[in-house]
Amino acid sequence: MNKKRALLSVSNKQGLTAFAKSLIELDFELISTGGTKRTIEEAGIAVKSISEITDFPEIMDGRVKTLHPSVHGGLLAKRGNEDHMKQLAELGIETIDLVAVNLYPFKETIAKEDVTEADAIENIDIGGPTMLRAAAKSFEDVAVVVDPADYDEVIASLQSGELSFDARKQLAAKVFRHTANYDAMIAGYFTDVTEESYPETYTVTYEKVQSLRYGENPHQTAAFYKKANYDGASLADARQLNGKELSYNNIQDANAALDVVLEFQEPAAVAVKHMNPCGVGTGKTLFEAYGKAYAGDPISIFGGIVALNREVDEQTAAKLKEIFLEIVIAPSFSQEALDLLKQKKNLRLLEVEMKKPGVQTHKLTSVDGGLLVQDTDEGSLEDVELEVATDRQPTEQELKDLALGWQVVKHVKSNAIVIAKSDQTLGVGAGQMNRVGAAKIALEQAGNQAEGAVMASDAFFPMPDTVETAAHAGVKAIIQPGGSKRDQDSIDACNKHGIAMVLTKMRHFKH
Repeated sequence: MNKKRALLSVSNKQGLTAFAKSLIELDFELISTGGTKRTIEEAGIAVKSISEITDFPEIMDGRVKTLHPSVHGGLLAKRGNEDHMKQLAELGIETIDLVAVNLYPFKETIAKEDVTEADAIENIDIGGPTMLRAAAKSFEDVAVVVDPADYDEVIASLQSGELSFDARKQLAAKVFRHTANYDAMIAGYFTDVTEESYPETYTVTYEKVQSLRYGENPHQTAAFYKKANYDGASLADARQLNGKELSYNNIQDANAALDVVLEFQEPAAVAVKHMNPCGVGTGKTLFEAYGKAYAGDPISIFGGIVALNREVDEQTAAKLKEIFLEIVIAPSFSQEALDLLKQKKNLRLLEVEMKKPGVQTHKLTSVDGGLLVQDTDEGSLEDVELEVATDRQPTEQELKDLALGWQVVKHVKSNAIVIAKSDQTLGVGAGQMNRVGAAKIALEQAGNQAEGAVMASDAFFPMPDTVETAAHAGVKAIIQPGGSKRDQDSIDACNKHGIAMVLTKMRHFKH
């Protein structure tokens, strides 16, 4: 009976020598290539060169070494097919029973800041994926291992007798997921460098962070995945310092809070409930900013998520500790702040680098049987030329508050209205079927503080009823995109009530 043969060719050498030694003990003959062979030989383990199998040298700096019938015939031949086995015998090709391959580090290469296109191309593996796919296609006869984390389990199964059919099938499935992920990263890289925003096929790949207890509701299953090499602030890269495991809804809400707080350069605090900001404040210090965010809606913040864009100090931590919060997100926490907040054992503390992605990213939204893809909404007041459409000009403080309201309203579910004053939000009307309804909710929440406040609207006013409602509450300035056929009706209503109206010509719908 011929010895079983294993082909080992790996970029990641983790666990390699122990795996190779165990295969020798199981009476496998080892075949290997390049650096993998050197590593095995240096450990004193017998191994054959791939050139001894193919009777052909590695050529073109190793670009061609395993693409040979002596390799792929040995992998793809069906052991139960007499004709296949007869052809192997006639050609002097022996079967290969186990393949352990992992690929050139393409993901790691393109993550480097100084990577060149030539470097990226050179790290596209050709022979590795081909061997993996051939072995995985032949999983009935061939064991294929792409992940060093599986080495021990594979060896344990072989030591106990054999690797079961189901185990080989699961390993093959993992291979096809791995090669699909690898190819998707390559496709994504070339799509980016050729500046194609919406190609004829849209291929994305994500890597699992964790399984979740359940989804939005207990009867739904869920998991959390991350985008490879994403360089902006991300919960997938968060460092959890305290508290329970994150839930599906926690992650959704925390992401919404992160999106809002990234809008601000000055010290800022954002409270979110059910993916809508309920309180936002800015100030000279983080403590001042959080105090304003809390005061903006002290009811809704209870049980919510708070995101902060400065290190949490002891004073701010003491204030945060006063109420029940699900999560606090910040770039860092002082030791004194941690000592205080960790007294609440269930409070999740997340450390996240407050950094916007270096390039424009896409927003993906699934629909039944399809996917919607669009650029993320990075539009800001820096991108527009503001037009004051009314007789009255906004004051300097009103302009500042209008800017804050505009930064927040883009993150509120449409139809959206935000009331702001003195560097804080006072009321938020979210997700209403008509704009005046959203305004009434926001103004009711603001109460008497609406007197002298400003209003931000994510889209134009189709009629002057929202202006009339704002005027009745004492609002003194409004910012909105404009663009309605009836803009003049709203402008006239503002002039009648002495309200300043600023037009941005930029809409911020969020569905």
